Amino acid sequence: MRLFDLRKWLAPNRRQREPALAGGWAEDEVGPAHHEEPPPDPESAWTPQRIEIVERLWGEGCLWPGGSDEVLRVAVPFGLSAASSLLYLGAGTGGPPLRLAGELGVWVHACEADPVLLSVAARRVQRAGVALAKRATMLGWDPAVPSFRKHAFNHALAIEALRGPRPEDTVAAMCAAVRPGGQIGIVETIAPQPLAPHDPLVAAWSRLERRDLPVAGVDWVMRPLARLGWEVRVNEDVSARHVRLAVTGWKRLVREMRQERPPPRRAAAVVTEAELWLRRIQLLRSGQLRVMRWLAISTAAPGG
Repeated sequence: MRLFDLRKWLAPNRRQREPALAGGWAEDEVGPAHHEEPPPDPESAWTPQRIEIVERLWGEGCLWPGGSDEVLRVAVPFGLSAASSLLYLGAGTGGPPLRLAGELGVWVHACEADPVLLSVAARRVQRAGVALAKRATMLGWDPAVPSFRKHAFNHALAIEALRGPRPEDTVAAMCAAVRPGGQIGIVETIAPQPLAPHDPLVAAWSRLERRDLPVAGVDWVMRPLARLGWEVRVNEDVSARHVRLAVTGWKRLVREMRQERPPPRRAAAVVTEAELWLRRIQLLRSGQLRVMRWLAISTAAPGG
């Protein structure tokens, strides 16, 4: 179903009432049925309605195509275990950090910059039980002033978390936080060349995603890694995989909505999210944006 068709199909029809299904959309809900309404924050791009829609797309606690399966795939090369500690940037609403802690036993220090998402993630961790909450700690952080304990973690992972005017500083802070011999994984949307801010497609994507245009190129990743003695083992363009996972998630949601039409407020939020993804996918397919994955290893000897 194309975006135009989705918008037309979701238009309110007062003469027709769809049957309500258990656990589905509800007009009087304030957000996802499984957590309370996050506190309002004018600086956040996330509303309760949007969180609900995105988690329906990618899975409970997940804000990214592929959900926690995709994060687990990125983290597997680390060889995580109950003896490992992981600095995780971009915790979202807490799904992937909880899965890493629950399935692999790793001690996850999960950081989220958005206060609304952090609030939802913290409540989700508490509901997971005392044992799991000990292994998955949720904390806030400021991408403008990244600071983590030096050599406190075996490995570090950042999933769509390196935003702001100087993402290079965050890469350097991650390097300093990982012990010698450790690994760093990064998945980030980048612009190979500077984006034109007045391009209608670029401007619409930036507005809908409520983010500044990414710093052009990849020097901001490579430069601090090289300077601080890290060897890049993987430098992979995963854009095609990202688009495929995104389209799969949208097809699944459309199938669900054919059985259960959301109420008007939810329908409007679905269309807005679809518009964002339409533009993001267009920019990825044109090559103006790319989703990249890096894996780097410290060349310092462990314990050295």
